Amino acid sequence: MPHLFDPISLRSLTLKNRVVVSPMCQYSSIDGFANDWHFVHLGSRAVGGAALVFTEANAVTADGRISPEDLGIWKDEQVEELGRIVRFIHKAGAAAGTQIAHAGRKGSTMRPWSGAGRVDPPEGWQPVGPTGEPFADTYPVPHALTIEEIRRVVQAFADAARRARDAGFDVVEIHAAHGYLVHEFLSPLSNHRTDVYGGTFDHRVRFCLEVVDAVRRVWPDSQPLFVRISCTDWTEGGWDIDQAVELCRRLKSHGVDLVDCSSGGNVATAAIPLGPGYQVPFAERIRRDAGIPTGAVGLITTSSQADEIVGDGRADCVFLARELLRDPYWPLRAARELGHLAAWPPQYLRAAPPGTPSR
Repeated sequence: MPHLFDPISLRSLTLKNRVVVSPMCQYSSIDGFANDWHFVHLGSRAVGGAALVFTEANAVTADGRISPEDLGIWKDEQVEELGRIVRFIHKAGAAAGTQIAHAGRKGSTMRPWSGAGRVDPPEGWQPVGPTGEPFADTYPVPHALTIEEIRRVVQAFADAARRARDAGFDVVEIHAAHGYLVHEFLSPLSNHRTDVYGGTFDHRVRFCLEVVDAVRRVWPDSQPLFVRISCTDWTEGGWDIDQAVELCRRLKSHGVDLVDCSSGGNVATAAIPLGPGYQVPFAERIRRDAGIPTGAVGLITTSSQADEIVGDGRADCVFLARELLRDPYWPLRAARELGHLAAWPPQYLRAAPPGTPSR
């Protein structure tokens, strides 16, 4: 049985353990640029012992942001600051990942602590989506993408992956979850198109697979590609786990190495049964039925819970979010609780348990 602190190899990348820092929006950028907040936030989690540290959702276009304060990777000038962060993450002994994303119809909205609802021009913009239907009454009305505009978005994902490569990231994750643009195309509840991008399952997954193919063409063959999906809309008649399994079979054949299994976000009124590890069964089923490695995410908080998920073969790694906001050094504490001697930074050894190795 694998252990939470056993290494895992994906293509040429070997992660030192199975703890991944999940992408978490910080809403702290100006014009999409990373800054000292991102450097300290992400660097702290690398120092804390996680094997792979993801940036927040990194917008592939300016109008693909959730809020005006989102991180971006839509222009070459944004690479330098991202590269600075990557270099520190590597020095701290972790791998660096970035999640490339387009918010679709959920864009141009306020960051959480500034209130709710849309952001109007000049700071805001008209978002885009599969159709002109808004996510909710308080959200802006999107522009329905034309075929040519869809092609440009696909190219924007590829360009973002190239910039991620130039910044030195080890992993790219395509965001196809939480009601953002790729998920909007997948779900029959948000995709009411009647052309080759809507209607049947094959048509609804077309945009997702085109994005994956475009990214895989520019992303090095030696480096892993992840995709985050919502495994269900939690709403009758919507995207569900059966469709998710079939999509993941196709993702595997298109060069995806791991599926990050989340859920929800596409239906404003969905009732989600929150509880510890509530999304783990999705990761378990996709791992088994689609034959692809998975990551489990969602209310995973204790070392024993995380170790059990990996040890029982329910997922290949765990993605932690809020628990790592509470404690950036959770991996070091979890290792101690599980009887594993994880290496500490030499600067911290004076506070480490006896016999702790240095990085």
